[in-house]
Amino acid sequence: MAGLDRRAFLSLLGAAALVPAAKPALARPAAFPPADRELMVPVKGGRLYVRTNGVSANGRLPVLLLHGGPGGMHSTFHDPLELADERMVVLYDQLDSGRSDHPDDPANWTVARFADEIDAIAAALGLGRFHVLGHSWGATIALEWAARRPATLAGLVLASPFVSGKSWIADVAARRAALPADVQAVIDACEGTAPPPQATCDAAAGAFYAAFNRREPLPAMRKAYEAAQNLKLNEKLYVAMNGAGEFTQTGTLKDYDGEPLLARLDGARTLFVIGQYDETRIATVAAFAEQVPSAEFAVIPGAAHGIFNDRPDESVAVVRGFLRRQDALAQKEAPASQPAKP
Repeated sequence: MAGLDRRAFLSLLGAAALVPAAKPALARPAAFPPADRELMVPVKGGRLYVRTNGVSANGRLPVLLLHGGPGGMHSTFHDPLELADERMVVLYDQLDSGRSDHPDDPANWTVARFADEIDAIAAALGLGRFHVLGHSWGATIALEWAARRPATLAGLVLASPFVSGKSWIADVAARRAALPADVQAVIDACEGTAPPPQATCDAAAGAFYAAFNRREPLPAMRKAYEAAQNLKLNEKLYVAMNGAGEFTQTGTLKDYDGEPLLARLDGARTLFVIGQYDETRIATVAAFAEQVPSAEFAVIPGAAHGIFNDRPDESVAVVRGFLRRQDALAQKEAPASQPAKP
């Protein structure tokens, strides 16, 4: 439990499972695995790039992964693709992100419309029942969709979730206050009327990211894949919905509040997972989990916000175990359900 003070630990109220250290890390693949299938799925406003790996059989239901951002890309899920050894894994780029269409219309940039994309993908692939995993902003979309109580939902993973603008910016402020005083002073100056040179500001912001966003470097194979596919953050979408950076929110999400939706979740189907050094704090996500009776809650030691990048073995193992438990529950509820199309 290193890194957690007693008060933070007690705030978990027994809900969290601190994941033990994994065995020696597995060798990461040398290249981003090619897709088994690729397609463009029509949605309101354009088409989504969707790719699948693996086949769901023997009761192993598909899992759909929702990337962060807004404006991120599917390549952040290079490690969870390991789940394709036992089930279909579906990756996609949200509208105006990655390889999906870029209509560049702010009318499309609403949480509800992004949530509608899930049903469109499921219909195009003929998924039947399936799991959903959303990371960061992707968890916002997953929460919004799951709160509709769709009959197709088998299991829900909210990883390092953005649940409300108010709670997120409060956590970022607390994390910022934990930085060395000289770094905080530079960040303060960069927000003032006479900021220091941009390189100085970037270095100070980089100290925050290195502590709380991603503590390990990106794998070379992911960087190569993103370069080959021309995948990069859609900064216009990110700024419009979030703001120019992590420290203040000026976009549409600053007033977003998904906390009332937590009461609509089925706790028996829900997992909250977070990094020990995540931008959103353990106590905050534990409080969200407490609003979803029977929900599971796991903390990944040593990981920041990018849990799959920082601790891929531990993070994938937590998700794998949860999905298997949900598969078993789904089989009891509907033993005659049909597997997804390969």
